[in-house]
This record gives sequence, C-alpha cells and structure tokens, in this order.
Amino acid sequence: MLFGDKSKPTLTQANPQGDWVKDGSDQDFMQDVIEPSKEVPVLVDFWAPWCGPCRQLGPIIEKAVLGAQGKIKLVKINIDEHPGIAGQLRVQSIPAVFAFQNGQPVDGFMGALPESQIKDFINRLTGEQDQEAIEALIARADEALLQGDLGGAAQDYATVLQADPENPLAFVGMVKVNLANGDHDQAQQILDSATEAQKKHPAVISLLAALSLKDEVADAPDLASAQSAVDDDPNSASHHYDLAGAYIAAGDLAKASDHLLTSISLDREWEGGKARLLLLKVFDAAGPSSEIAKQGRRKLSSLLFS
Repeated sequence: MLFGDKSKPTLTQANPQGDWVKDGSDQDFMQDVIEPSKEVPVLVDFWAPWCGPCRQLGPIIEKAVLGAQGKIKLVKINIDEHPGIAGQLRVQSIPAVFAFQNGQPVDGFMGALPESQIKDFINRLTGEQDQEAIEALIARADEALLQGDLGGAAQDYATVLQADPENPLAFVGMVKVNLANGDHDQAQQILDSATEAQKKHPAVISLLAALSLKDEVADAPDLASAQSAVDDDPNSASHHYDLAGAYIAAGDLAKASDHLLTSISLDREWEGGKARLLLLKVFDAAGPSSEIAKQGRRKLSSLLFS
C-alpha cells in the first residue's frame, strides 16, 4: 500500500479554524489527507525548518487556505521528521505542494509562489473563481489571441472554462483560437456544443453573425483590386460595397462599415438597399455595444433621415 495506515491523531495548530490547517506525519497521512480529500481538496506542503522559501511560502498558503473557509485543507509535513511520503511522491526539492482529491494527487507546484498565484491555484481546486480573476484571465487571453499567441490564449480560456464551464466569453475565445489555427472542424464542434444560455449571450450572437458574414462575402474581390476600383471611381456605390466586402473578408469591420456608409451616402437605394442590409449585419458581428455599431448606427440614421 502506497500510504501508511491510520495511527494516532495529529495535533492541530492553535487556530480557531480547527483542522483546516494542521501539522501532519507519515503515520497519519491516511486520516489527515487521503480520507478528507474525498470530501474537500487537501493540500500537502512538504517543508523543512532550514528551507528559506518554505518559510516564505508557509504563511501565504496558510492565509489562502484559511480564507477559503473550509473549502480546502492544508497539511504541513516536515520532511526532516517525516521523509516517507515525500519519498514515495519523489519530492526532490522543497517547498513542494501537492493537491489531493478523492484520495489521489491531482495537481501541485514547487517553490514559493506569490499570493495571487496561490489563490488562483486554490480557486481551481475548489471550482471557484472570483469575477475579477476571471475577467483578468479573459483579458489576457484576448490579448494573447490578438498577438498570435494561440497556445497562451487557449490555456487561459481553458482555465476559465474549467472554473466556469458555460462562460460565454471563454467559449467564444476557444472558437476563435481554433479558427485562427485553421482547425475549422474543431471550431464547429465547439459551436455545436453551445448551451441555450450561451446562444443567447451577445458575444456568441456576434460570433455567429461574424461567421455568417464571412460566408456572405466569400466571393468578394481581393483588397488590392477593390481599393484600385474605388480609387479609379470614388463615386461608385458598387465599388465601395465591394471594398467593404474585401475588408470584411480581411477581418476589418471598422473599415467595412466606413465604406458601406459611403456606398449608402452615394446611392441609398442601390441594389434595393443592399449596402444597408450588409451594414446591419456588420453591426451584429461587431456587437451591439461596440464603437463600430454605436457610431455606425448614428451615421446611418443621419444618412437615412437627412
């Protein structure tokens, strides 16, 4: 058997939170860690008195565990006095922290991490993420996606979805990561898995509108030739419409909106109001709260009611 049998109870630290934080031993590992981990996650901090980083980590991790109010426990094991379990887990340097759930080690880290990362680690284990942390992760993922760091973006979106499986912004992000990576089948599989709540979220609605919009301009001319046509005849509603389609295909909805507005200003009834209909789809794809939609609608109203 990997872990020792039950033995005498360990002494808890003198704190009002009872056994949320306690000193452990090889002999008591089963009753202090394995059995409790079937109810809540249990962290095991392997440390030693001579270890400077251990002394740095100790108060931080204790504070975070106590702050979780019983959603997680911490057992501290001095490896000088109790080297057995550390040896079985192949601990080679300290501090080393292992997280146990359902009697098994499921995660961990080595070294003294800052308090923010400790809290993130605990939040992942307890299934809780505060809204501020989730928003920060999504913002970081969005920036990584914008910079072409698909791996970093996917990791952060996945972390959010682990804590909040129906988070619509992370859901949209994962679809965009796969599209950017050229994996359209996987992107479609993710889209097909959308829950009813996700389908009603503005971010998901905008994504679906954007994908539909790209399909609609699949036959648009390339950007260079469309721009050349506008340069040759800047008063052509048709040429501005084509250039807008080229910008949509290139992913630039702001410039697409500008040229569709120009097309409408030149001939609002061209092709039965075709430019206006496409412009409304651009607003949907950009999102109702986007500057593209808000400013574009004001300009469209001015054109239509002037």
